[in-house]
Amino acid sequence: MGIITFMTACSGPNLANYKQDAPPLNLKDYFTGPIKAWGLVQDRKGQVTRRFDVVMHGSWEGDVGTLEEHFDYYDGKTDKRVWTITQVSADRYEGQAGDIIGKATGEVSGNTMRWAYVMDLPVGDTTYKITFDDWMFLMNDGVLINRSYLKKFGITVAELTLFMQKQPPTE
Repeated sequence: MGIITFMTACSGPNLANYKQDAPPLNLKDYFTGPIKAWGLVQDRKGQVTRRFDVVMHGSWEGDVGTLEEHFDYYDGKTDKRVWTITQVSADRYEGQAGDIIGKATGEVSGNTMRWAYVMDLPVGDTTYKITFDDWMFLMNDGVLINRSYLKKFGITVAELTLFMQKQPPTE
């Protein structure tokens, strides 16, 4: 019995635990309009290996949204990703983008969203299939904090932290 309790306690956070947490995250509202973000990647030892800024813009037509992301890395490189996100039920979403393998899946509970997907991630001259386990938490001031655990063969090989802030609409 003790081993089962230990293993369950170490299995990670449970999305249902955040159901009553406020402010409630409305994905369509948050990812509509301009958003600015700042992030960093840390290797498995905690060393920062990359820093970047992101400019995003989201729009929705019914249950289908588009989120454009423009990345500016501090080493001078740039990247772009365009997500197509579909709301499949009240709290569940699916997404696709050019470098995502298959579909991303997500669920919202309270102020929290869990978003999971596999990405072809280029590192140097090699591309790795990395599993992303994203946890997004909406804060009182409208900042959304994203903690991502990047895994290969089930082992966390890096962590990504991203702070997002909605921007005033551009006219």
